[in-house]
Amino acid sequence: MSSDFEGYEQDFAVLTAEITSKIARVPRLPPDEKKQMVANVEKQLEEAKELLEQMDLEVREIPPQSRGMYSNRMRSYKQEMGKLETDFKRSRIAYSDEVRNELLGDDGNSSENQLIKLREERAHLLDNTERLERSSRRLEAGYQIAVETDTRNSRGSSCPSNINTEDNLAIQGMRAESMPRKLC
Repeated sequence: MSSDFEGYEQDFAVLTAEITSKIARVPRLPPDEKKQMVANVEKQLEEAKELLEQMDLEVREIPPQSRGMYSNRMRSYKQEMGKLETDFKRSRIAYSDEVRNELLGDDGNSSENQLIKLREERAHLLDNTERLERSSRRLEAGYQIAVETDTRNSRGSSCPSNINTEDNLAIQGMRAESMPRKLC
């Protein structure tokens, strides 16, 4: 039984090597050849999955005392298969991006244009942030003047003496709108 498993292992190794080399070539091929290569890789991935299933059946038939070694190999092969599928998906995405760019007449400068646009947006955001900070400082200065004026006007009246403390707390970060105030 282990000879069948080893035969499947050899077939799997050869097939995965072919798939790996084809996946690496997909992005560099002309459009017609890419379509053929993608279809070919899809067929080979299916063959590899079938080989894995056959190998899994062989492992189940192996006696339990020697099954552990083969189970570890199977785990490794399944991980390799998952990696191949992921690489193939990435290769197809790159291929589909190229096809889209060809159909839309994109000449490859789009990434440069996007970079320029991102820089402009960043500069605009920085300008707006600076403007907001200046406005906040002006509002804070105006609020301090209002508090000082209110304090000066209320010193001669019969208001509680802790009005200065309330005003200082408001200046330190509490919003004037959310803090109810009694003047007298």
